Amino acid sequence: MVTFAGIERRGGPEMRPARLRPLGRDDPGCRAGDPPPRDGRAMSDGQASAEAGSGAGAQAADAIGPQAGRAYLRLVGLGAAIGIPAALVAAGFLALVHVVEHGLWTDLPRDLGLSAPPWYLVIGLPVVGAVIVIIARRLLPGDGGHPPLEGIGGGVVPIENAPGIVLAALGTLGFGAALGPEAPLIALGAIAGLALARLGRADEQESAVLAGAGSFSAISSLFGGPIVGGIMMLEGGLSLGEKLLPVLLPGFVAAAVGYVLFIGLGNWSGIHSQTLTVTGLPPYHGTHLLDLLLSIPVGILAAILIGGVRRFAGWLAERGPRDLGMPALLLLGALGVGLVAQMADWLGADSQDVLFSGQASLPALDSATSTKIVLILLVGKAAAYGLSLGCGFRGGPIFPAIFLGIAVAALGVQWFGLSPTYAVAVGTAAGMAGTSRLLLAPIVFSGLLVGTSGVDTVPAAVLAAVSAWLTATALERRSAAHPSDGATS
Repeated sequence: MVTFAGIERRGGPEMRPARLRPLGRDDPGCRAGDPPPRDGRAMSDGQASAEAGSGAGAQAADAIGPQAGRAYLRLVGLGAAIGIPAALVAAGFLALVHVVEHGLWTDLPRDLGLSAPPWYLVIGLPVVGAVIVIIARRLLPGDGGHPPLEGIGGGVVPIENAPGIVLAALGTLGFGAALGPEAPLIALGAIAGLALARLGRADEQESAVLAGAGSFSAISSLFGGPIVGGIMMLEGGLSLGEKLLPVLLPGFVAAAVGYVLFIGLGNWSGIHSQTLTVTGLPPYHGTHLLDLLLSIPVGILAAILIGGVRRFAGWLAERGPRDLGMPALLLLGALGVGLVAQMADWLGADSQDVLFSGQASLPALDSATSTKIVLILLVGKAAAYGLSLGCGFRGGPIFPAIFLGIAVAALGVQWFGLSPTYAVAVGTAAGMAGTSRLLLAPIVFSGLLVGTSGVDTVPAAVLAAVSAWLTATALERRSAAHPSDGATS
């Protein structure tokens, strides 16, 4: 789910249809006289993050009418000012995660005289990570950040929550849990925006908008620039109508300015950032009827699989804390993640492709040489993803879902001789649409992943995203109509 200040989408286990809620009296950015909030229905992963900052921005847009143009220009200027700091925070956080991950999973085995992590590290490190997450959630403010079952977060995040968010994210991402970095990045970007708001003596409305702008700048560092994040915001904020454009401007400016940090300026080449494009993909030329037809079942199957994973995670999140308590649930879930990864290794796959978000494992999945390996990775990642979502780790839900979508499409490579480039494009669109309930952002992001090698995959990616979106929406409505069939939010 995605939440932006004032637009709340709660993506509980049932993933019920979302609706906007007005700001409440206690919400940042609320004006005097606003009614208290009404309870919102569940929302999807990507939509909530797509809206971070939008609701409060709408309130601010109302407050800054034509008579207050200077105030709005000041808000846009503050958005530009937060772009670089938020991008720096994002870059620093991602670098820290990489250092921890590399130290534990590459340097440590090498120091032990091994070429790959041994079984006791594969099983034990996620448990150690769970202990770190428990410490962050129990001893530091903020509960370690946004629960991944509720999407990728957004909105105003108290500054004092930063240590807990960073520690819980490191315990999750660096130690092998199958979640992505989206949610912590959005939270840390919002904190950077709020810090600047305090320095600039911004009021509550401006603080909420700047928190959203900081989130937008931070997440753009992960999605390869402001385009995907901007489309996410556009899709998530369509209900604002004509108010949407002034709401988005501070965030767009922040993301554009922040992205300069990565691409460079003039003779300065910028700071190093990993490319999103999957390397080594063969060129995909022309549009093929079989490819178009197969993209539809890929979208349907990916959405069904992701929906099943989320329902399992929702059941786990509902029953586990009540029956076991949060610490025991986290430890057992982490043990399960490690055992699943090691089982995949024993069966012939790579345990590292089951652990983590899956972003770095896309080339390995795409180059798999047998149906057996693809199925092992598909089942293993689905199990690890469900456990990580439901047992209390902290991270984002999007990248593991993309991995599952590509794994489904990779079966077509094995069975029908389809292009690996096609599998990446179609699987990304299906996986992201199936978990986020967004449509345009998954298509654009799939194009970024395949790069110039896969320009002609766009028609198939569109069909896959639409099929996944329709299937996920139908499952969502069924779950809302029969709440006893699944976990409640």
